[in-house]
Amino acid sequence: MANLETFWRGALLGLALFAVQLLPAGAADLQVETFTLKNGMDVVVIPDHRAPIVTHMVWYRVGSADEPRGYSGIAHFLEHLMFKRTKNLKDGEFSKIVAKNGGRHNAFTSYDYTGYYQNVASDRLELMMQLEADRMANLVLRPDDIATERDVIIEERRLRTENNPAALLGEQMMAALYLHHTYGTPVIGWMREMQGLDYDSVLDFYAAHYTPSNAILIVAGDVEADKVRKLARKYYGKINGRDVETRVRPVEPPPVAARDVVLTDPRVRQPAWQRIYLAPSYHRSEEGEAEALDVLSELLGGSPTSRLYQRLVLDAELATEAGSWYTGETYDLGRFGIYAYPVPEANPELVRASLEGIEREVDAILADLIENGVGQEELERTKSKLVADATYARDSISAMAQIFGRALTTGQSVEDVIAWPDRVKAVTAEQVRDVAARVLEARRSVTGLLLPEVVRSEVEGEAQ
Repeated sequence: MANLETFWRGALLGLALFAVQLLPAGAADLQVETFTLKNGMDVVVIPDHRAPIVTHMVWYRVGSADEPRGYSGIAHFLEHLMFKRTKNLKDGEFSKIVAKNGGRHNAFTSYDYTGYYQNVASDRLELMMQLEADRMANLVLRPDDIATERDVIIEERRLRTENNPAALLGEQMMAALYLHHTYGTPVIGWMREMQGLDYDSVLDFYAAHYTPSNAILIVAGDVEADKVRKLARKYYGKINGRDVETRVRPVEPPPVAARDVVLTDPRVRQPAWQRIYLAPSYHRSEEGEAEALDVLSELLGGSPTSRLYQRLVLDAELATEAGSWYTGETYDLGRFGIYAYPVPEANPELVRASLEGIEREVDAILADLIENGVGQEELERTKSKLVADATYARDSISAMAQIFGRALTTGQSVEDVIAWPDRVKAVTAEQVRDVAARVLEARRSVTGLLLPEVVRSEVEGEAQ
């Protein structure tokens, strides 16, 4: 990630993909079939016959938030090692076979899940199942794999985090937001703990979590459910399932104080102001609460017509960009975020004052919304845009597979995904106002400033 803008744009893209679950009302045309294999593996089939291609995904209900203390980064580390050899394939042969058959593949790790996918022609689906089932059950690691691949993830951390002030600030803000919950630990891990990851701990993690009963198979594209059922039984169904411990995570204590994080760095070219709040997730929220947060996010900062953009960019001319986002696709607590990039200052020493001006305006916008609420016309326009955007996103079979995977690994059901549009249409102005008052409290927040190095003397002078 080259700068703060791409960092937050990436986060927003992830949120947009999750928002694709905002399927259009009356989604009777969306044929989703589900079943469970005898060994406990869940299967979801999303037929779409517009093109002879399929997305084949296996999601594991384990992520960085499930790592044992002291072993941060092990979930992501194992993701890398899964591309090594198996009892049936040589080192690197998995990737070669996918490429030889015209496919693309990759993997990803988040706080709550780890996923592996291939995009291939539909007549290659059986081969992909054979490959993925093989490494679910037959991964073969050697002690010398550990040092080699550990160097790879350490270098990845250096490139993506250590060399990126925006990423460093985001990491520090997450650590300040979650005082006790493991969401405060970066997915890639803390450097010192990454350096200590070893052979036995990786094998133990693989044995504990990579089993059919902890996995979800999602196939979207030019397929029929009957064929997927037959192939799934043939390849995944023969794997012996193991019991998996129920997720038990530290409980985040109630927040009692607002926190500020200031990062100064000579590499900063784009200063920024941002704030994140603890928020309920779809899995942990009261009825209608998470949907209201999605509406609030769109209304506040989802487009150039939003309140934040209109006030900060067009009216006050304090920022070049401003917006908000809501992360509700988490198993436990979610997050609500606001960000703005200030107009460039000729005098670098005025950057901090510029960011303070942005903060005052943001606070005024939030106070006005909580006090005066939302008009019916603005509310209906916002809800219609959410549903319309989701409708357009359905054109991608890969996006659809992503949506269901994220939902199912974070405590939701297929029915929850399909029913989303009706629930968002039912959101009232009173719900939006109430959820803003409850969630957008200072004590629930962390405010971050990204400043160029030149401001450091001013900050240190204030501290003295």
